[in-house]
Amino acid sequence: MPAARELLLDAAFAALRTRPWNGVRMVDVAAAAGVSRQTLYNEFGSKDGLARALVRREAEAFLAGVERALAASPATAVPAAEPDAGARCAAAACWILRTARANPLVRAALTGCRGERLPAAAAPALPAPRGPFARAVPRSAPGAAPLADAIRDRAVRAVSGAAGERAPEVTLWACEAAVRLTLSYVVAPGASDEEAAAQVARLVRTLVGEHVTEGPRPEQ
Repeated sequence: MPAARELLLDAAFAALRTRPWNGVRMVDVAAAAGVSRQTLYNEFGSKDGLARALVRREAEAFLAGVERALAASPATAVPAAEPDAGARCAAAACWILRTARANPLVRAALTGCRGERLPAAAAPALPAPRGPFARAVPRSAPGAAPLADAIRDRAVRAVSGAAGERAPEVTLWACEAAVRLTLSYVVAPGASDEEAAAQVARLVRTLVGEHVTEGPRPEQ
């Protein structure tokens, strides 16, 4: 059975699907989780504490999903090939678009547009940037920049060893562009997830100089 903390976070997340955050009552969250209100306050201290923990959990789960997508992307050249940088970034783009559509907290964190339905003061707590290409971002940075940079850093690490050698700055530029293009589809959807991912793959391959033989495009 899940611990009380996870049950409370699940209950708070479910409540956000039907009402704005300022309409979510602690007593209702506790009741939905099957614990006392005192247990809720013992775990999180306050409603703001609950909000911060909820956003942190969703952000961490989202970034873990990005890493899985980058690692598990299919090869696009020949069946036994290592996935190229374009394929990895395309797989991550699909994950990001689908998750942002399904999870309002993730969408709010990616776009910086929380609205009345979401906790306004609960910025996701992200791990410090890692790796030779990482740029330090203040934890107080506004909007979606810290999360976008966290996605970019993971993409850089995933594609650095894919499909040959390239200058480190080229990898950084390509991953930065891939993330920004993906986020543009989160903000203003204009294509299917697969079409958007294909655009990301083509952009990355162009920037890093990869040449992959692709099958015929579907007729429009």
